[in-house]
Amino acid sequence: MSSKQRTLKSPVQLTGIGLHTGAKVNLTILPAPENHGYKFQRVDLPEQPFIKADPDNVVATQRGTTLEQNGARVYTTEHVLSAIYGCKIDNAVIQLDGPEVPIMDGSAWPFVQAIEKAGYEEQAAERQYFTLTQNITYEDSEKGIEMLAVPTEGGEFRVTVMVDYNSPILGTQHAHMYQLNHFVDEIARCRTFVFLRELEVLANNGLIKGGSLDNAIVMVDQPYSEEQIKGILKKLGKEDLEVKVEGIGVLNTVKLQYENEPARHKLLDIVGDLALVGRFIRGHILAARPGHYGNVEFAKILKGLIKAQKEEAPKFNLEAKPLYDINEITKMLPHRYPFLLVDKILTMDAESVVGVKNVTMNEPFFQGHFPGNPVMPGVLQVEAMAQVGGIFALSQVPDPENYSTYFMKIDGVKFKQKVLPGDTLVFKLTLESPIRRGLVNMKGIAYVNGKEVCEAVMLAQVVRDRVTVETKATQTV
Repeated sequence: MSSKQRTLKSPVQLTGIGLHTGAKVNLTILPAPENHGYKFQRVDLPEQPFIKADPDNVVATQRGTTLEQNGARVYTTEHVLSAIYGCKIDNAVIQLDGPEVPIMDGSAWPFVQAIEKAGYEEQAAERQYFTLTQNITYEDSEKGIEMLAVPTEGGEFRVTVMVDYNSPILGTQHAHMYQLNHFVDEIARCRTFVFLRELEVLANNGLIKGGSLDNAIVMVDQPYSEEQIKGILKKLGKEDLEVKVEGIGVLNTVKLQYENEPARHKLLDIVGDLALVGRFIRGHILAARPGHYGNVEFAKILKGLIKAQKEEAPKFNLEAKPLYDINEITKMLPHRYPFLLVDKILTMDAESVVGVKNVTMNEPFFQGHFPGNPVMPGVLQVEAMAQVGGIFALSQVPDPENYSTYFMKIDGVKFKQKVLPGDTLVFKLTLESPIRRGLVNMKGIAYVNGKEVCEAVMLAQVVRDRVTVETKATQTV
């Protein structure tokens, strides 16, 4: 079920007003490089700071999800994020010249339309998934929120929502999305909603300054007189708005697109808030009485599980027959004693390689590093890692003995614990991008007894040996 990452083929632009701030804002969604994820950018501020879409950057969840980073905030992020996620875009920059994402019609549909018009650009990197392998629960008894995530047999992303507001008009509603492919057609058009009794409270708190019957469904769940409604509208600054009072129902007789449109919009919000996790989810999310607060708390739990998975060392079978033994390695690498630092290659596929270096007290560098306290130099750990990557690169050419690999750049080097005599170093290297024009960019992690000891991102170039070519030409003549 693997698939490639993708971004937009071209930028998209929308203009609207913020639901709560009432401020006009221009929004542009830009293509972004591989593994970039989702980031907002406040281009109206002096430093044009970026705000990463991340649950740890959420600072408020009252009637919307607010992010803050680098001294800048973005309000009401959930609808545009749900659109980007629902359209299965992995990487995007969302630029704004104001503090709040425009509310548009109160749904994700205007964003979806703009994205689909721009089209998609497939990228080389593989899409990153988070696959649930166990049941995950979250509960907030005070707010009545219950959330559960369970594995799905086919690996789909499913969401089931139950909303219950103890209201005669809503009662209990359910909504389902059986796979992410259904988001655009069945969820994206569903608009935000609010009860008429809530409007006065929201207005008193300085919210919904940009609210209108064009961007929200106003639910009337108890009888109101015309005077009462006019009083509420006056507090909202909408005293000139003409409304019809027809008892319990929807204000101004706005027709619902679905009987359970409020529940479907809650599902839309969940998709937008879980987009903060930064991975496409393989699992079934079940939510009872959800809201932005609970969604974000659940996103934090999922992010913590992803982090734990990253930190968990992969399992290696050191007893298995190697793919390449030392004799086969010496046919590929030009290195020799005392600089050959790979003993065997365990596995290799189209994007990764695993190699082993057995560290013994007989290593010549232990004589001086350090007497009485032998420690393998970090620079040699990186060199051993690079030699494993070199074998991967040289395995891509038909005559590896006629090529050499040369370092061009090393980034992100970290050493996490000492490597001592008797340790077995296991290196796993993975391509960061496809090999082009002989350039090989790989990220490597070294393990000892299942614990990370060092890591680095390395760029090298595979070059055909000129001496070998000239020698063969001379022999031919």
